Amino acid sequence: MSLLLTRRRAAAAVLTTALLVPLAACGSEDSGAKDKSTGGASETASGAPKADLTVLAASSLTDVFKEAGAAYEKENPGTKVTFSFAGSQELAAQVRQGAPADALVTADTKTMDGLSGDTGKPTVIARNRLVIATGEGNPEKVENLKDLADPKLKVVLAAPEVPVGRYSEQILDAQKIEVKPVSQEPNVRAVLSKVELGEADAGLVYKTDAATATDKVDAIEIPDAENAIASYPAATLKTSKHSEAAAAFVAWLSTPAAQKILQGAGFQQP
Repeated sequence: MSLLLTRRRAAAAVLTTALLVPLAACGSEDSGAKDKSTGGASETASGAPKADLTVLAASSLTDVFKEAGAAYEKENPGTKVTFSFAGSQELAAQVRQGAPADALVTADTKTMDGLSGDTGKPTVIARNRLVIATGEGNPEKVENLKDLADPKLKVVLAAPEVPVGRYSEQILDAQKIEVKPVSQEPNVRAVLSKVELGEADAGLVYKTDAATATDKVDAIEIPDAENAIASYPAATLKTSKHSEAAAAFVAWLSTPAAQKILQGAGFQQP
């Protein structure tokens, strides 16, 4: 009797094992299918793929993008965003030379449009306007664009190939104002720096740049009818090794969270 019971228990154990093996195989197949569907890439809490992103961005975005990048990383743990800031024309040259990066944000649509073969479809994420930056307290009493034509005034502008330099030429030409700058700088931050250091009496910069140095410069508003609107398009780069993560970041720049940061810095809604 004891021998019969032992045999029955052994047979039951064999049957149980036979039933469990297919189930385990099914579980393994399900896991493999799941891994394959995500491409093996882990995701952040928001669903965006984790990645170390490099974003080429216009100089005028330096301060606000540092804040925006920190906010994005907080929303997407495991993702790191590194920015490389320069004049838009310099960024375009980097893209054409194959610089390793994932996304691009310029201070004008013209530069972005010239890179259509290298980028995804761009989206304007913000707009900006120009102001006249002067030394703190406006010692030379600059009141408007016409004052910049005074030959005694040391005026600095961005180079014409730079978006802010092109906007500057546009508004000065429209008002038939001839200005002979003491220097032409490679980006808007260089123009602002010249005024901050007292190396220039005045310069044309974006409103948002002047707002970053209120303790060193004064900003003289330019009437809308005499001003220019700068548009900031953002796009992914086709050479990105993290295309999905790059697209997620570019899309995030148009979300309420990102727009709150941009508009808090003085940028206008797109």
